[in-house]
Amino acid sequence: MSNRNLSDATVPASSGLWKRFGDLKVRPKLIILHNLFFLILTCSVYFTLIPSFERRVARAKTIEVSLITEIFSGDRPLQSLPKMEGYDYREGSAESLQVPVEIQTWLDAHPGEVWQNAPQSDDLYKKDLRSGQYRRITLPNTVYDIVLERAKLSLFGVLGVIYLLAVLLLEQIIMPRYVYQPLRLMLEADKATQHGDRGRELIDERLIPGDEIGQIMLSRNASVTELRKQESDLEQALARLEAQDRLASLGLLSASVAHELNTPLAVLRGSIEMLAEHTPDKSAQERLARMLRVTQRLQKISEGLVDFARVRKQEVSAVAIHPLIQEAWSLVGIDEKAAAIVFSNETAQEDVVIGNPDRLMQVFVNLLRNALNAVDPGGCIAVQARKMARDGKQWITVSVDDDGHGIPADVLPDIFEAFVSTRLDAQGTGLGLTVAEAIVQQHGGTISASNRPGGGARLEVTLRSDS
Repeated sequence: MSNRNLSDATVPASSGLWKRFGDLKVRPKLIILHNLFFLILTCSVYFTLIPSFERRVARAKTIEVSLITEIFSGDRPLQSLPKMEGYDYREGSAESLQVPVEIQTWLDAHPGEVWQNAPQSDDLYKKDLRSGQYRRITLPNTVYDIVLERAKLSLFGVLGVIYLLAVLLLEQIIMPRYVYQPLRLMLEADKATQHGDRGRELIDERLIPGDEIGQIMLSRNASVTELRKQESDLEQALARLEAQDRLASLGLLSASVAHELNTPLAVLRGSIEMLAEHTPDKSAQERLARMLRVTQRLQKISEGLVDFARVRKQEVSAVAIHPLIQEAWSLVGIDEKAAAIVFSNETAQEDVVIGNPDRLMQVFVNLLRNALNAVDPGGCIAVQARKMARDGKQWITVSVDDDGHGIPADVLPDIFEAFVSTRLDAQGTGLGLTVAEAIVQQHGGTISASNRPGGGARLEVTLRSDS
């Protein structure tokens, strides 16, 4: 036999009745099956019990009829026999008993014998030779027929009640709990997986039974968990590759820009300082001072670009958060706007992280400068820290909150991308947060941005704690 023929022999028919039955949902399919089962059970019980009962009834009937016939054929008065009140026994004239003429003729022709015509009548007749009276007794054939019919009806009734109770038990308790509910849970979990609802795609293990359906549910949970883990690993790998590629490109760009800026900025700053030394006019001195501050800011931006492009081994140590934040704010506070801002450093003195203090200073200067630019005069900037455990290690998350206008929804997803800024036409370059993210990642930490429920923005930096 060829492989094709062997395969065809093992595959069920894909059309006709079996196909239509196979296409049914589980519930109607099970209803058909248990109805078919009870039909077979009912037929089996009926055709097993009723024929046996019929034989027993027929035998009892034959015995009773024979006894009654034997007693009736004798000369003993039947009234004197016990238990005869249940039979319709009478004595009297032919007129009182309404004996048909043909039966009278037969009894006259057969004195002392019993007339009986079982197929047509349940009555026995006999004529008493001494008194000339007629006797009649009705055989209990109808009683046996009634007993047999009642037995059949009772059996059908009992089987019907058993069937109804079994259906109620199956459809209201057993099947919903052990079949329909697990299937519904799997379908809902699959639907959640298809719609990306990760919070509902896993089936609660408390609801998983210990049977084969439960094994399928556990296997599905394990498969989905492994799939999500692989997706997460892939996303992280792609993000690392993308970050490395982005940082490499930005590094080349920033190095080129810094190189082009450093020389003219140095010449410009020297010229401004020389002019300031030889210009006695007060108003000119103020203008030169503003020019010098702008030149110094441009040099700081250039230095930031150089630091971003530079790949070097950093020396790390224990860095106290509270004084680091204070020093960062003192640098940011040079801006005249800082005088109108309420700043609070709510970090604890004992909060210590592992990192390079100079690089971390650059991170928080960028974050505080962004917050300062985001708030209006009279606004608030608050820095807080909280400890947390993750992956068996201790971490500290430092949050920088402001009560400004928040981060626009279209900017928030790409806030750490290079040159993404809502202030490109004012004070921002769009590189501050990109540099901050690169430094935090070099420290093995994470940085995130969000909008506060009460208004304003929140940037969080998570770094390894030394405790």
